[in-house]
Amino acid sequence: MHYAWHTAATLLLEQGVDMRVVRVILGHSQLTTTKRYTHVTENLAGDAVARMGRPLWDN
Repeated sequence: MHYAWHTAATLLLEQGVDMRVVRVILGHSQLTTTKRYTHVTENLAGDAVARMGRPLWDN
């Protein structure tokens, strides 16, 4: 069950759910606890790079 919380937290982030909302869903009182349950995936990193590139390189 513990791993399910890690998966749920990470999937919520991948869907664009704000970390503070993930905290509430998981029932954590501290955001630092929620951060321990989330993991940076290739999808999250790739999306961040794409978002950064749009204002830099798009005309």
